[in-house]
Amino acid sequence: MIQRRLTGIDAARGIALLGMVATHALPLYHQETGEPTLTGLVFSGRSSALFAVVAGVGLALLTGGSEPHDARTVGRDRRGIAVRALLIALVGLVLGGLETTIAVILFHYAVLFLLALPFLGMPLRRLAVWAGSWLLLSPVLAYLLRGWLTGAMAPSQIAGNITWEAFGTPAVLAADLFVTGFYPVLQWLSYILLGLVIGRLALTNLAVQAGLLTAGVFAAAAAKFLSAYLLGELGGFQALTATESGQRWPLARMMEVNLSPVEQTGSWWWLAVSGPHSNTSLDMLHTAGTAAAVLGVCLLLTRARPQLLLPLSAAGAMTLTLYSLHVWVMTIVDQQNPQLEPLPVYWIQVTFFVVLAVLFQRIEARGPLEFVTSGASRLARGKAGRGAAPARQKR
Repeated sequence: MIQRRLTGIDAARGIALLGMVATHALPLYHQETGEPTLTGLVFSGRSSALFAVVAGVGLALLTGGSEPHDARTVGRDRRGIAVRALLIALVGLVLGGLETTIAVILFHYAVLFLLALPFLGMPLRRLAVWAGSWLLLSPVLAYLLRGWLTGAMAPSQIAGNITWEAFGTPAVLAADLFVTGFYPVLQWLSYILLGLVIGRLALTNLAVQAGLLTAGVFAAAAAKFLSAYLLGELGGFQALTATESGQRWPLARMMEVNLSPVEQTGSWWWLAVSGPHSNTSLDMLHTAGTAAAVLGVCLLLTRARPQLLLPLSAAGAMTLTLYSLHVWVMTIVDQQNPQLEPLPVYWIQVTFFVVLAVLFQRIEARGPLEFVTSGASRLARGKAGRGAAPARQKR
């Protein structure tokens, strides 16, 4: 029997969406003092990580949740997910062609879906080992590759978002996509794998929901404390300020908000950093921990009242449409009205998105892009896929 939709997962996805909107529409630093804003301190790095972790949860639920589909059905699931990924990649390329300052995540998101395909039929324990190992080792490999790529390739990064033109320089595209770009897929696969592990748990179970909250808070706090000890007591921060990047950038402030512009080469101490978008093991452990905690809270709050977080869960059920609309809106704002006050720009978007999402839910309709991707995915799975044994949990 198919159980009701887990609206807590939709709500977590809605929080990720609105958090990403905040980091795009609101300043991350105070203009006068240069100090991080509340938006920068709370949402930067954590919102996009939550988005990726919940994507992994969604893939797990699409393939059976806590009772995974058999091998034959998983094969059909893979076809459907692959088609979904290709359509998301197309949307990402279209948005990447806009003159926007937003680092569009969708093309990377699609590649992560494709890279996750081999893991979909994996038993939970083996999957957990892969997830933990990937989180620990991928930043080390990325550090080694980053130093080599930046020295061997000029440029080693796409100037802006990925567009059709980027395919004309495949080596630069691959370097940017997997290692040197804003959302390096090599490390970000950790979020998808951790989300798959979470999605394989019995998410309707009270102990699991509370466990996600507890374990998430512990992991997030432990990552920050360990990073502070390594950088402070053991002298890691002093070593980083002696590197070329450390002398060029205000590292202390950037470690609080966004380290993506910083070229993390010249010292192994970069791996001890936990700042947003540093993509180290400690950064990913912290942000994955906050993601698990948010999921736990949302599942607990909607356990008895599924519609308690309706504004968030409705928005979370059509994030592809709303995210794309947001990028388009911000492009218009940045080009035609760059002097608009950020706060009204943010709240007008949030209000419109929530109202639109609730209206779509009331008429039991999917968002336009969700309708297309879901329909194409079902077609790719084939008729046999529609008759497959249902999962106990439904995304």
